[in-house]
Amino acid sequence: MANSKKNKAALNSIKMQAANEVGVPLKDNGYNGDLTSKQAGSVGGQMVKKMIESYENNANKQ
Repeated sequence: MANSKKNKAALNSIKMQAANEVGVPLKDNGYNGDLTSKQAGSVGGQMVKKMIESYENNANKQ
């Protein structure tokens, strides 16, 4: 169960970083239903890019 919380916190951190990078005003622990589809999609796309980068960096270290 603790690992699940750790993963959720890491994913939330990636989400907030991605939102900041693409200029989307994402609320940390609040309602984000006022975002446009374009804004939400840009955050999701940036998250995927960051996760792939992280995976590739970790794979290269091993």
